[in-house]
Amino acid sequence: MADAVGSIDTPDAQDELPEAQKKTRKGGKRAKKGPLKRLALFYRQIVAELRKVVWPTRSQLTTYTTVVIVFVVIMIGLVTVIDYGLSHAAKYVFG
Repeated sequence: MADAVGSIDTPDAQDELPEAQKKTRKGGKRAKKGPLKRLALFYRQIVAELRKVVWPTRSQLTTYTTVVIVFVVIMIGLVTVIDYGLSHAAKYVFG
């Protein structure tokens, strides 16, 4: 009896293909190139992707940096206040 997914006893449809119809992969395009050519291709692809990036202007970069620094300072202050409060609460509770 087979459930909705199938059973271990019955093979899947892809397993029933004869060996002649199954494709075997022998390295593909990578096997034809040497390691230095693959490395050069990798770096060319990196440069091509970096050219697609929309870089921020100097004013945008200044604005983003200022926002991040202000946010970090606020979070440092918040964590400091919470830590100070919890340390005093622990001293009050435990003596």
